[in-house]
Amino acid sequence: MNYEKLQFNLNAYKETGEILDAARFLIHEFDLDDENFLGFDFREELEKNSILLTANGEIGDMQEVMIPRNLLDFDLILVLNMLAHEMLHVRQKSPKMMIMDKNEREWQAYYEMLFHINFPQIPELSDYYKNFFGEKALIYYGRMGEGSELQQKYAEQKNEVEKLLQDIKNKTNQQ
Repeated sequence: MNYEKLQFNLNAYKETGEILDAARFLIHEFDLDDENFLGFDFREELEKNSILLTANGEIGDMQEVMIPRNLLDFDLILVLNMLAHEMLHVRQKSPKMMIMDKNEREWQAYYEMLFHINFPQIPELSDYYKNFFGEKALIYYGRMGEGSELQQKYAEQKNEVEKLLQDIKNKTNQQ
């Protein structure tokens, strides 16, 4: 992927205020689209240095991904990973999957951001963001209920996340 050319295109979208079109361009370029995806719309921006995207819609219905107007102000790799996170939610809420438990949906989406199982074309996050999203994944794992069926289902993946976080910590300590 030529990221300079990609960034050039995104800058053009940004200059003309076509943020929704830019988001559609990204999901097309990175093959993230899904038949359960209704489209994009704007949500309120949190803060200048904080980004939040959400997949809105009832489970089993089409999903609309809400993005902030300042989406393109953030690091492209972060934006791509966050789009992948939400597009996984679009799939999870589709009639085909219908994953009912929010903790399971979030666990899977954060795990995806770390290991790119469903979307291997998405670039790898920096260690800073891997650590941040890995910690968030573990929070949702904990919310599944101690020793629950869901925790047992994802126990091996939890070990992978913990190992990744430990590797990042070890790397940081060696520097």
